[in-house]
Amino acid sequence: MEQINILSQSSSVMLTLVISIVFVVIGLVYSKKYLGLDNYLVASRSIGTFSLTTSFIASALGAWILFGPASAATWGGIGAVIGYSIGAAFPLFALIYLGKKFRNTYPKGKSLIEVIRLRFGSDFFKLVLFLSIFYMTIFLIAEVTAISILINYISGTDLWITASIIIVSSLIYTLYGGLRASIFTDNIQFIIFGLLLIIAFWYLISFNSNDFNFEYININKPNLLSASYIPNFTAGLTFFIAVAATNLFHQGNWQRVYAAKNDKVLKNSLIISFIIIIPIVFMMGFSGLIAASQNSSIIPDLAFFSLLLKDNAVFLSLIIVTLAISLTVSSIDTLVNAISSLIIVDGNKVIKFNGNYLKLSKQIIIILSVISFFIASKGLSILYLFLLADLFCCAAVLSVFYSFYSKSFNEKNAIISTIIGLVGGILLFPSPDFSKSLLVGIIFPTDFFPILISQSLLFCSFIIATFLPILSWKLK
Repeated sequence: MEQINILSQSSSVMLTLVISIVFVVIGLVYSKKYLGLDNYLVASRSIGTFSLTTSFIASALGAWILFGPASAATWGGIGAVIGYSIGAAFPLFALIYLGKKFRNTYPKGKSLIEVIRLRFGSDFFKLVLFLSIFYMTIFLIAEVTAISILINYISGTDLWITASIIIVSSLIYTLYGGLRASIFTDNIQFIIFGLLLIIAFWYLISFNSNDFNFEYININKPNLLSASYIPNFTAGLTFFIAVAATNLFHQGNWQRVYAAKNDKVLKNSLIISFIIIIPIVFMMGFSGLIAASQNSSIIPDLAFFSLLLKDNAVFLSLIIVTLAISLTVSSIDTLVNAISSLIIVDGNKVIKFNGNYLKLSKQIIIILSVISFFIASKGLSILYLFLLADLFCCAAVLSVFYSFYSKSFNEKNAIISTIIGLVGGILLFPSPDFSKSLLVGIIFPTDFFPILISQSLLFCSFIIATFLPILSWKLK
């Protein structure tokens, strides 16, 4: 694993500890005033515009933005940048309409899964519950892995050290204070990483002032901007569909929908969040285009850092570490509380338990966190598993939300259409080396299919998984 060792290991560990402890103290002290299950789940449905906006943004923008958009841009071109940025923000735009409808139709709701159970019954809701928890667990692993790899890259610190500090600190205040603690710390984390992002972007542009433009990319890597470069379209659509669909199943978003003081607060918060998220993710992706234009052999995951840390500046390394920790903790506390809330609200419909479901949820979260710790400590690439989780959500997304606009759409329709989407998507979902799939290269030879399909398996699998279910909607 590549390292540049700008900071010492002791400095990195101390910085990580200090920042994490600060968030723990803030979260614990604040949430003492707001204990109780209603605060834990939906913050007593009393959150105003500023807090809701900063919480939506902080929860959406994890450490993945430092790696994912730039990495995707190095091979997916401008299409991947646009797809990633719009895809990350689109769920918030969709929630402007869906959120109001759900709040009015199910005013006492606490989660999307609960609403699906009320709409359909017990079978389909269990499938969607599994998809939602699976996706958020992968997201949790990804965040811990990302911050661990970053600090290892900057200082050589062992992955398990960073992973343990981040996980333990996030669990302490989130399992105690719930959504109230998560939203309050999100407010602070948003201000911190907002300022640090501005500083990072300023240095990024100043260090690469002659290169940070479309003309430079067009001269050195014209295919990344070319309309004839197929990945510009396939990667863009794939990332848009994958990121947008999965985030509609993110319970953290739905908790905040129900935590809003009223519909006007919700709408304003979502619009502002949508507008802010797009340029942030776009800028991160654009840095990948510049990095690839400067060095064709760049390691995709490190594209952003190769530009910003090219002079091995200690000051910028400190900013990056602080930025990354703030981003990571803000998304982890959301994920922890989101998974916990699902177990509290709907756990009794799946698991027969005589005790307290709040206590059970915390025990399950700790187990998932231990799993996340071990996987993150290995430094494994989880992009493939992340894409698989995305595929599962894509197979269900249209059926789930169409059902709330069609009275004739029943549980049987929903289950059949989702299974059809899953089967179709999995048949085309590429192997880890992206060279073949079950259908293309295993069941049938690769040359049996057009090049557009055989060389765009990821794109095809997401298109099929997302849109094939529509064909079964009218089945009785």
